Amino acid sequence: MYALRKVAGLVALAVSLAVTPVAAASNITPLVSTDWLAEHIGEPDMVVLDIRSPFAGSGKKDYLAGHIPGALWSEYPGYWRTDRESVVGVLPSVEKLEAALSELGVADGKTVVIVPAGGNSSEFGAAARIYWTLKYLGHDDVAILDGGHRRWTEEKRDLETGPVAPIGDMFIAEPRASYLSATSDVARRMNSSTVLIDGRPAAQFSGKGKHSKATRFGRIPGAVNLDQATFYDDKAGRLKDTATIASLVPENLADKSVEMVSYCNTGHWAATNWFVLHELLGYENVSLYDDSMVGWSQDESLPMASERTMMDDIKAFLNDLAG
Repeated sequence: MYALRKVAGLVALAVSLAVTPVAAASNITPLVSTDWLAEHIGEPDMVVLDIRSPFAGSGKKDYLAGHIPGALWSEYPGYWRTDRESVVGVLPSVEKLEAALSELGVADGKTVVIVPAGGNSSEFGAAARIYWTLKYLGHDDVAILDGGHRRWTEEKRDLETGPVAPIGDMFIAEPRASYLSATSDVARRMNSSTVLIDGRPAAQFSGKGKHSKATRFGRIPGAVNLDQATFYDDKAGRLKDTATIASLVPENLADKSVEMVSYCNTGHWAATNWFVLHELLGYENVSLYDDSMVGWSQDESLPMASERTMMDDIKAFLNDLAG
């Protein structure tokens, strides 16, 4: 199936190259500035995705009221995540992603810029998750707008109202298996040299709290806590500078060649840690555990580590009684 789609894609690419000039935005960096985007807006091979959604306290209504000129609305998680039985927020099938990206006009040779709302680290995580998804599918010409929609509007740059109709194309996925870890992969790597990085807040890592869909408290045994919010400047609405980010990585994660797996509750926060380590700091072997703690906790055969006490359970019970 992939082979047939790849042949079709190569034919489409050859035709496209024959009639369309190559965009000047190739060889893009992981983060692009508002100045950069303003310079490249309107180029024929540029696809700008506005991912504001109810998840970020906004959505299509806000998009229609004002967005970066030419930006397409691509709701997160609408296009980009799905539920599988009781595990939430997982990667849709490759075929569904191919169809969605083709509809948006993403294809080989197209540069994609992802525009988050720009309010907090969790909103950046949405952009990082989409960025990781595109990289996993084999599409390298992708970046996140530094500061997102918030920074663009704070700088009083031009906005456009109303919908933008996408010009469809053919997206052919070439998945990179090394970017994605399944539960079986993580279970096999426990007690090995692989470093498991837990991107959740310390309270969830220790077992004092948990995601509503997780069935047990705690973490994967041996995991290292690296709260993804550490890397984000809430006041500025953007990631901290790369030098500061590098200084915030703990010493036990200093070896960039060691195999690492980034996880959280649903693979959302984990995407920020993956982006920071793999894309900004050059760590070579970082994958993302898509099912993360929600998936792991639901399999009672898998071990958990926790500092949760009986008193924590009593407090939680009393809180539930209080409503």
